[in-house]
Formats: sequence, structure tokens, C-alpha cells
Amino acid sequence: MKEGKKIFLILVGLVLAVMITAITAITIEERKTVNILDDYSILYTDEKYMEHLYIDNVELIKQEISCGYAVIEMFSNWAGGTITEESLYDEYGKVVTSTGKSFEKEMKKRFPEFKTTMYPYLSNTEMIDKIYNTLKSGIPVPFQWAAKYNDIWTLHYSLITGIDIPNNRITILNPYGYEENLTLKEFTDRTSFKAYEDMPIYLRLAFAFGIFERNTIFAVER
Repeated sequence: MKEGKKIFLILVGLVLAVMITAITAITIEERKTVNILDDYSILYTDEKYMEHLYIDNVELIKQEISCGYAVIEMFSNWAGGTITEESLYDEYGKVVTSTGKSFEKEMKKRFPEFKTTMYPYLSNTEMIDKIYNTLKSGIPVPFQWAAKYNDIWTLHYSLITGIDIPNNRITILNPYGYEENLTLKEFTDRTSFKAYEDMPIYLRLAFAFGIFERNTIFAVER
């Protein structure tokens, strides 16, 4: 009996420790999220951002295997390459771009002529600035965000091809099969995942423990 009680108390202690760790991680991540949601309204009148930027030679690819692979295919087509979703899947036999870090790794592997840098948890202002600078250099911007598929929220990769800050518009090629033009607020609500309604606890934990990130882009430089 004493041995059984001891085991029970150990198990209870372990469960409590896991719960405390999870709650602490979620709390810390929520604070990080608050910090990225800054006021970017000054950008609307800043002379730096007055030019409407748009990259028109990017082909929209509707995903057949994964959004990450479709974005890599779109970027490859733009860069003059021949990478496809199918070629990536045939090579690996699976999808290897399910997290931001793995997507960054694959971008670096497939496009060594470019420098790809993952920027997670940028403030709204920093993120819009980096997007603008990258588009200004003539390069589309891969990023991750919340998107709906058949009315169900998903974690998703897409490609930014244009931005018009004075007119409050950002243009995105969505591998679900269409081009989107959103306001900056709509965009930041989804990159921060504020728009993801009723996010399940397992995803909240994934953000809390750094598996997924908010306000994240993959800036590519020549």
C-alpha cells in the first residue's frame, strides 16, 4: 500500500509539474504576442513607403501536396528554377516543411544563390518594413500565417508579391488557389494568429514551446 501511494504521489507531482510548465510557457508566449502588436499607423504617411510595389512575374501554384512545397515551387518558377511540389515529395517521400525552421532550411538548400533568413515574432512595424524592403529589391516574400480552408482555420505558408501602404493593401499568392488583397490590419491579424478563432490547446502549446511562431517572414536577399 505504501509503495502504491508513493507511486501515486509521484505521478500527481509529475502531472502538476507538466501543467505548471505548460501554463508558464503559454503565459510567456502570450506576453511575446502582445509585444509584437504595435501601432504601425505612422507607416501610412512615411515618405519611405509611398511607392506601390508589385512583382508581376510570379505564377500562382495551387497546392496538391503541401503549402510549403507550393510556395517553394512558386519561388523557384520566379527564380528561373524547375523545382516542383512533386519533385520535393519524390525526393523525401514526405513533407519536410511543417515548421518555420524546417521551411527556412529547405529554402536555403534549394536556393543557395540567395540568403534566406527567418524572422519570427517581429513587431507589426518591423515585419511590414522588412516586407517592403524585400519587395523593393524585387524579391517576393514567403511567410506563415492563419488561413481558412473550407471554413477551417489552418497554419499556412503563402507568398507576398505586392504592397501598397498608402492605399492600405497587401497582395498575397495563396496556395489554396487564389490571389488575395488584404488590408494591413487583416494581414497582421492573421500573421499574429489573432484571427485564428478558438485555437485548440495543442496548437497553443505548439506556439508556447516554439514549434510555431507568430509574425514570421522569410526574407530573401541576393
